Amino acid sequence: MPTHRIDGHTSHSYNSELRSIVDSVVNMGDLVIEQVRHALNAFMTGDTRLAKQVIENDHQINLLELNIDQKCVDILVKRQPAARDLRAIFSIMKAIMDLERIGDQSKRIANAVLRLKDQHPGKKNYFEGIELQEDEFEQINAHVINMLQKSMDAFHDMNAEAALEAAMLDKHIDNSYSEILRQNNQNMLLNCTHFQTILEITWIGRAVERIGDHARNVCEYTIYFVKGLDVRHKTDQEMAELLAKKY
Repeated sequence: MPTHRIDGHTSHSYNSELRSIVDSVVNMGDLVIEQVRHALNAFMTGDTRLAKQVIENDHQINLLELNIDQKCVDILVKRQPAARDLRAIFSIMKAIMDLERIGDQSKRIANAVLRLKDQHPGKKNYFEGIELQEDEFEQINAHVINMLQKSMDAFHDMNAEAALEAAMLDKHIDNSYSEILRQNNQNMLLNCTHFQTILEITWIGRAVERIGDHARNVCEYTIYFVKGLDVRHKTDQEMAELLAKKY
């Protein structure tokens, strides 16, 4: 059975505490997805107001990480959990670290947008003269938002199979990023006048690719939470085979 209920512990108060923490992680994930979406929209449209909003809101993600982390520490101290319960707390604490880092990448993209607009005063489109970049970024942006949403859905539902499916989406992000790098290398050789712009766009592509990596980590912690399987550093096929055996 792919889904997993959190409740079932002999202590109802413990179940309530843990469920509250999981709900807080999901809320944090919703905010992180919103930050990523806004950062990418700011990049594609050159919206500096939206970019500044992303930068200003980053502290909310940091506060949520601290709050959830403290709740986990409190459970460790009060409940002294073992076995599956300890695994749950460990998975949550690791997952929120990756969510916070996704927030950092969103802020990094937003700061890059402000620099790009400074480099192109009065221009709406800093992609002008850089072949196909808008198309490639529309594709990678769609992939990363889809992966993030599915990763958090899997965590919310405690669904290891859904987490595996979400983790496998990372390859689409990697492929799109490789194409962006290939095009940027070519553009740098052919168009030296856009060197700084191309460099900034490359760093934004790297930030998007890193968001995909962090989302994959959340999927791996979800699988560990539900099934007790450490699938870190495993290929997609190895992860699928381990899950199939566990079922």
